[in-house]
Amino acid sequence: MVYEFLATGFEEVEALAPVDILRRGGVEIKTVSVTGDLLVESAHGVAIKADLLFEDADLASADLLLLPGGLPGATNLNEHEGLRKALVGQNERGGRIAAICAAPLVLGGLGLLNGKKATCYPGFEKYLTGATYTADLCTVDGNITTGRGPAAVLPFSYALLEQFVGAGATKAVRDGMIYTQLMEAK
Repeated sequence: MVYEFLATGFEEVEALAPVDILRRGGVEIKTVSVTGDLLVESAHGVAIKADLLFEDADLASADLLLLPGGLPGATNLNEHEGLRKALVGQNERGGRIAAICAAPLVLGGLGLLNGKKATCYPGFEKYLTGATYTADLCTVDGNITTGRGPAAVLPFSYALLEQFVGAGATKAVRDGMIYTQLMEAK
């Protein structure tokens, strides 16, 4: 099970594209509100209904914990102690963690990027404590996947999907979404 955490001020495309792509690939993903309310307002005033509240998520059995960016969404995620503890526990188990845009700041602040390569939204590099900044659209290093920002959400999401279903099945999803054609048209 993948759990994606929504805090007030999340970036819409960074939250919804991974859900869409992982579900297209057959991966079970649930959105989790950390606000105490199932309705969570995005950075641009779009209310999204999460699948469940943080208190109801079985995080001990998670295959991936996923953090979308956006402001103040990323800083709101960073202030949620329960989520911070869950991320540390997930890392200690060697479980997968992913964050995009501003959200890698949460991982950096927890020391989860020490000795890792990582990327983030330009200007947030200073929060990647202990990491080597790549500036790539998507960086995978061991159990940690990071993405650069909104335009990087598709390669980021496909990288996550590939970790679950392999390259062939991921290519089929990319092809079905016309992503391959888009990249070849450059």
